[in-house]
Amino acid sequence: MDYQLAWQSFYQEINRADEDINLAKASLYYAQAEYPSLNIEDYLNKLDTIAEEIQARLPQRRYPLKVINTINNYIFDDLKFKGNQQDYYNPANSFLNEVIDCRTGIPISLSVLYLEIAKRIDFPMVGIGMPGHFLIRPEFEEAGIFIDVFNQGEILFQQDCAERLRQLYPQPIKLEPRFLAAVSSRQILARMLTNLKYIYLNRKQYSKVLAVIDGILMLFPDHPNELRDRGLLYYELDQWDKACLDLEYYLAMLPNAEDADMIRLLLAKIR
Repeated sequence: MDYQLAWQSFYQEINRADEDINLAKASLYYAQAEYPSLNIEDYLNKLDTIAEEIQARLPQRRYPLKVINTINNYIFDDLKFKGNQQDYYNPANSFLNEVIDCRTGIPISLSVLYLEIAKRIDFPMVGIGMPGHFLIRPEFEEAGIFIDVFNQGEILFQQDCAERLRQLYPQPIKLEPRFLAAVSSRQILARMLTNLKYIYLNRKQYSKVLAVIDGILMLFPDHPNELRDRGLLYYELDQWDKACLDLEYYLAMLPNAEDADMIRLLLAKIR
């Protein structure tokens, strides 16, 4: 598929009510920009097949823990999906087609796989945007459990999440209720694209950074930090007019931002 058409398809998929966004399709559409020959239906069928195999293994009484254990056994024991500990910052980890083919990924991409499979067996789950480590849980909060898909579907309770947070950050961070709140499909996609953004930045692949920021802005058109970052990137690439537009818009939204004076200096140089 053509590069621009891939992003256009992504936009069409997300340009609807959040609950109607198909996470798998949206993830595969932005992957088509990187993999032009990617066939969306092939990968949706692969997800369907995995779900059908799990459906056939489910116990008659579908208690949440039994359903989760059945999913875990098939995905992690039989199919050998796992977190990519060795090459965590490989951009392939953020593309659902690569996750399905290579059976490895990072927390959020593996979580999208799990969410899509759970949806197909009528066991709805939601994403949990805990800082530094994405989790999922059953849609009904009273279950009181969280799933760490990156770590073989490990079942966590709230105190385990607090401990996981302590392991991630050198300075103590108190587990706040908002850290365990469900996130929207748009937020999940934005987090996946943000991972790619920083990977591409570290690799100095600036054209890909721009494309990914554009994708984030399709999800959240007035996100000030993304507009600022795109403007700064345009500045580095000597695309002055585009830099001015984004940076001026950023200042209009956040005139008292901590970096506002620095942005004004850059704009003065451009003008």
